[in-house]
Amino acid sequence: MEYERINTVQLHSLTLGYRDRLLFEGAEIGFGWGEFTALIGRNGTGKSTLLRTIAALARPLGGYITVEGRRLDAMTRREIAELISFVSTDEVRVENLKVSDVVGLGRAPYTNWVGSLTERDRAQVERALRLVGMESFSGKSMDTLSDGERQRVMIARALAQDTPIILLDEPTAFLDLPNKYEICLLLRELAHKEGKCIVFSTHDMSIALEMCDTIAMIEGGRFYYGTTEMLIADGTLDRLFADTALAFDPATRNVRLRHG
Repeated sequence: MEYERINTVQLHSLTLGYRDRLLFEGAEIGFGWGEFTALIGRNGTGKSTLLRTIAALARPLGGYITVEGRRLDAMTRREIAELISFVSTDEVRVENLKVSDVVGLGRAPYTNWVGSLTERDRAQVERALRLVGMESFSGKSMDTLSDGERQRVMIARALAQDTPIILLDEPTAFLDLPNKYEICLLLRELAHKEGKCIVFSTHDMSIALEMCDTIAMIEGGRFYYGTTEMLIADGTLDRLFADTALAFDPATRNVRLRHG
């Protein structure tokens, strides 16, 4: 299904940073329905801070964010939870909880005050586990899983939340190469077939270049945004490796050692 390019999440003169450090200022960029977008940049450029700010877990220094034209800072926590799910890069350590219980936490915005799951909620949990290939782990304890398995469970929790916007901070960091591609194929399929807006940060350039519809790059306090072809053509990707021993090869879309 084709989706019209409409900005789901729009940054309006957004400025992020800390008391003693400015990450970027005046950002004007939008992420659209049905798009799978990679957020790239060197460490410390503000990728994680941006995702947390869009998820309303951090406040901007200036500017604001809208979701379908509504200001994020005017929404209630429940409204935000029904629109945006977030998978952090924090190490997942959950003891004495079954996998299905953890994924079921994603249904919190829709449950009653005691958190009871309905048949529809349970169906969403089962579907989410199936999508990430963890349905056979439903009854296992979280503390028996590998790092990669735990990360899949946390992605399943975001899927169970059933939001139109999914933000993920380094979702494939703990996974081996085949699993990296499987997870990204899944996320891309969700974006394309269900029209979700999915934005994830990554250091894996090959996945970003091969699998994503669009790339947002933060470099030198500025945003660069476009398709892979656009960013290759205008030399934007070369800026990421300026002043390093690495270079981007547009012919192979790989990063290689710089010669000479």
